[in-house]
Amino acid sequence: MDILITGGNGGIGLAMVQAILNTMPDATVHATWRSKEPEFQHNNLVWHSLDLTDESQIENLSKRLSKLDWLINAAGLLHNQTHMPEKTIQSIESDFFLESLKANTLPSLLLARYFQPALKQSEDSRFAVISARVGSISDNYLGGWISYRCAKAALNMALKTISIEWKRTVPKCTVLALHPGTTNTPLSKPFQRNVSPEKLFSPEKSVQQLLNVIKTSSSDSTGQFLAYDGTELPW
Repeated sequence: MDILITGGNGGIGLAMVQAILNTMPDATVHATWRSKEPEFQHNNLVWHSLDLTDESQIENLSKRLSKLDWLINAAGLLHNQTHMPEKTIQSIESDFFLESLKANTLPSLLLARYFQPALKQSEDSRFAVISARVGSISDNYLGGWISYRCAKAALNMALKTISIEWKRTVPKCTVLALHPGTTNTPLSKPFQRNVSPEKLFSPEKSVQQLLNVIKTSSSDSTGQFLAYDGTELPW
């Protein structure tokens, strides 16, 4: 198998890379990093420098990978050095809102555009993206986190739309939006205080569950929004 994991230097992304290499010895894994190449190395692993907000870099990488069985986008942005998730509409700032869309939504659209030919070469491919339950509109009872919620809701719509188109053009590819649960990574670190221990997953546990969902999915699952345990989530 040929697998590409974007955001491979993040908490979930790196755990995904390591888990696949440990459990799928015949797989060749291509993984991307943005600011600093991870120290982890493996004979079946190829690292690529990639800025997921730069369309030309995504296009260039797609020209180097002519066939993919799985493409998993594990990159995302909840907060940065100057902004935390908004608690109220009075905290909305245009630049951070647009940065959230650029980091959480646009990359998956560009990955789908440029890697469609590579995924089409596989007899049973997967295009799986790490979304988040907070992107569900009907499941939103708490409010807040406006930029992140909007960006993930837009991501979910994009994936649903891609899945409909690809039923015609890439019929052997399953498109999935995945909720990993609260995972113990730098992204969720500031918000873990009220999370019960059994609901706070290690990256390894989260990835084990996500990989099970990816492996057991089929064409009947395409276009679905699934939690780590396989439960279908409301849009």
